[in-house]
Amino acid sequence: MPTLSRKSKIAIGFGVGLLVLLLVGPRLVSIATDVLWFRDVGYSSVFSTIAWTRIILFLITTLVVGLIIFGAVAMAYRSRPVFVPSSGPNDPLARYRTVIMGKLRWFGIAPALLIGVIAGLVAQGSWATVQMFLHGTDFGYKDPQFGMDMGFFAFDVPFYRFVLNLLFVVVVIAFLANLVTHYVFGGLRLGGGGNSLTTAARVQMAALAGTFLLLKAVAYWFDRYSLLSSDRKQDIFPGAGYTDINAVLPSKLILMSIAIICAVAFFAGVVLRDLRVPAVATVLMVFSALVIGVGWPLAMEQFSVKPNAAQKEAEYIQRSIAATRQAYGIGGDKVTYQRDWTAKPATQDTVNADTVTLDNIRILDPNVVSPTFRQQQQRRNFYGFPAQLAVDRYRVDGQLRDYVVSVRELDPSQYSGNQTNWLNKHLVFTHGDGFVAAPANRVRESGDDNDIDSGGDPVYFVTDTTNVGNAEHQRTAPIKVNQPRIYFGELIAKVDPDYAIVGSENGQPREFDGGSDDGARYTYTADSGVSLGNWFTRALYSVKFTERNFLLSSEINSASRLLYNRDPRDRVKKVAPWLTVDSKAYPAVIDGQIKWIVDGYTTLDSFPYSQPTSLATATADAQDLNPGQTGRSQVNKTVGYVRNSVKATVDAYTGKVTLYQFDTQDPVLKTWMKVFPGTVKSRADFDANPALREHVRYPEDLFKIQRALLTQYHVDSPQTFFQGNDKWSVPPDPTNDDAATRGLDQPPYYFVAADPQNKNPSFQLTSVLNRLNRPILGAYVTVSSNPENYGQMTVRELPGNNQRSGPIQAFNPMKTDGRVAQAQRDLQANATVTFGNLLTLPVGDNGILYVVPMYAQARADEAYPRLFRVITRYEAGDRPARIGFATTTAEALRGAGITPGTLGVPTPPTPDGQTPNPTPNPTPTPATPQPSGTNPARDAAVQALDTALKNLAQAQSSGDVEAYGKALTELKKAVTQYEAVQPGG
Repeated sequence: MPTLSRKSKIAIGFGVGLLVLLLVGPRLVSIATDVLWFRDVGYSSVFSTIAWTRIILFLITTLVVGLIIFGAVAMAYRSRPVFVPSSGPNDPLARYRTVIMGKLRWFGIAPALLIGVIAGLVAQGSWATVQMFLHGTDFGYKDPQFGMDMGFFAFDVPFYRFVLNLLFVVVVIAFLANLVTHYVFGGLRLGGGGNSLTTAARVQMAALAGTFLLLKAVAYWFDRYSLLSSDRKQDIFPGAGYTDINAVLPSKLILMSIAIICAVAFFAGVVLRDLRVPAVATVLMVFSALVIGVGWPLAMEQFSVKPNAAQKEAEYIQRSIAATRQAYGIGGDKVTYQRDWTAKPATQDTVNADTVTLDNIRILDPNVVSPTFRQQQQRRNFYGFPAQLAVDRYRVDGQLRDYVVSVRELDPSQYSGNQTNWLNKHLVFTHGDGFVAAPANRVRESGDDNDIDSGGDPVYFVTDTTNVGNAEHQRTAPIKVNQPRIYFGELIAKVDPDYAIVGSENGQPREFDGGSDDGARYTYTADSGVSLGNWFTRALYSVKFTERNFLLSSEINSASRLLYNRDPRDRVKKVAPWLTVDSKAYPAVIDGQIKWIVDGYTTLDSFPYSQPTSLATATADAQDLNPGQTGRSQVNKTVGYVRNSVKATVDAYTGKVTLYQFDTQDPVLKTWMKVFPGTVKSRADFDANPALREHVRYPEDLFKIQRALLTQYHVDSPQTFFQGNDKWSVPPDPTNDDAATRGLDQPPYYFVAADPQNKNPSFQLTSVLNRLNRPILGAYVTVSSNPENYGQMTVRELPGNNQRSGPIQAFNPMKTDGRVAQAQRDLQANATVTFGNLLTLPVGDNGILYVVPMYAQARADEAYPRLFRVITRYEAGDRPARIGFATTTAEALRGAGITPGTLGVPTPPTPDGQTPNPTPNPTPTPATPQPSGTNPARDAAVQALDTALKNLAQAQSSGDVEAYGKALTELKKAVTQYEAVQPGG
């Protein structure tokens, strides 16, 4: 063997060390910084539990696998022939035997250790499977075939499968290692005279083969349970069908018995010294698997089941319906069906009196008005709003209203010039500023119906933050915000890498604070963030973010703290890796603090007889065409069970993550709460926070999944299910040409309307469903977000003999109406027309109202969409549908044949709180009192009143918010002065 010089050995050692450092170093840095981050957010137990589970699982697997492989090699070596016949002077194995004998321990231990380490690295990734097995909770109900608690299928079977798969691989590798060792040392000869296999080689390989067959027998036993998630009938229903239960299930038991017999045959080969018996057993095993495992079920399916499928599959279809409803929360305890909706004509008086719904018609589309928010509320170039805003509800002046809401965040994509240097990006521009809310049912009224720039803007109830510390503001503000600064958000996290360095050692504020007009400086006061007070921590993050300024910058001192992982969804996912988070987070003002609310789901990969669902496919819709700056798609994962079991909040200022138990009956959540005790607060803690309860929404992703399943699983009869003659389909979005062309689903919508059960105001998430492959309406689905009946879903089902327009059939005549078409022609030269969301609203008893806001955006720089018209279409059932087209909702309703009373709209805040744009129904200008006689006091009051009115009109026309507030204050004073000089005043 060639030898290496000392210098060569040093060079090789240095190279190997450097390679290990490059491979392992970043991982060690990542682990160290994760420890610091989890400690900062208060979830160290999550990190330690996962880490120790991975470590223990890695060590156990490495040890067990390594010992098995080493044992297989050691037994072959120890039982090698004393004399190894040579094939001649050119025997290729002689050289290898010499090398191995010279490094016996190295060649005996290293391969086994390497294979063990690889197996350990693979196995440690299944830490969740192991923890769920160790802490599994019963579901409380049993499967219909084996009578086992569903927890066995959810928590136990995956673990047994994991162990079996690992043992299968190990036994095969051990067999190959044993065989190669025997071959190298002469226990197995390929060619030449004499015996080709020694007794020891035959015994050892037969024992390993028998062990493999015993494992196969155990696998056949567990295959029976996997049948309940069979995909044989996936095109009709999920889970085991007639063939699976009556052919495949018995075949598994037969094959299990044959596997045991074959294993015994291999073990018998150890004693009988005859390999013909194991060989026959192997042939029998393969032949039986083909005939019994494949042929028999296939014959039964083709010749017995298919000709009588409706009858023979009825029992199993019923199981599938029950299991799918249970797995996705769409059973009778959650879903109420109202049959034969609209079978009778609508009662007009009842429709006109439905003020709860008519008062709250949403005309601001959160997917359209983001540019409007940005132009009117951005303030600085580096602030921004997501392309898709959120909808939430607030109770103002005793009235529940839905609002389009967002927060004014830092938008790193808008940085320019010197703003992009490291110091400004990470130490100066550290936070956004302000919560913005506009009632969704109103806009600023236009002074000229044909001027697209004279109105149609949102009426902002919360816009500014300069008065946050003002006592009068706190008294009068409709939505009170105590801390407006946004350090954690969706847009902020766009910067790569995502971090901010806050804190000041000498008390000199450094962070730009947009809440004041002069851009004053601010210092972060919370104790959040990882301390950068020592050089070791700074060195770690210098490596993590590949940024030398962590070590070189004098701006970082002992008081500096590092904020990172600032996206609310990422923070929740990181502290609760067992959760699947909703694709959207939304901000809410809770007890004066801005908090992000994130919905968390517990899922299972499969569930007996439940319909498998792709999360990415079920949640995709027309909104994906415009995902915006923070839009995300759901993870590409197929599940058989979903529960919205956790509501999480992330404080926009401190970044604190709080997880609340929301579904107290979910056994999957109970299992994870046992794995990570103390990390999820109880439902009692959630209920003790009424401000939070008022702002939780039914999550969109879950609703989309349930909506897709309800298209098929709303039927009770297995016969009807099998025939598929009562299926529904999710309609494409008619207001988006690309979505309609590509068949993308119409998104569901949030709004306040009359609750279908008690008729009280209710914040709902709604969608319509068409008849299968037909544009006619099949059902209307709504689910409540109100605390008192949260999650109660109502399905209004239309009778089969009653045809009502679906979204496309309703929108087409609205879009092609003569008035609408003429308006588009008039605008096409100077503006771009965009149609907002098409809302379908049940009104009265059996009336259906369609509403589409029509926006116009001037073709000019810095232009933004404004509401131009409201289009309505009303179907009463006993007369042709009518279309309304007007500048206001009330006028559009009257044009469609609905005569509501006075529509209630939120009253905007007064200037001594926060000042919105001019109101959509401006205060009527009173006639200026004419002086009579010579009363100086009265004349002065009249003159002051006249001046105030002129200033108010001028401010209103200019759109100057500050001037408008001052003019309104002057008008109040002038009115008071005038009333004081009147007789009896």
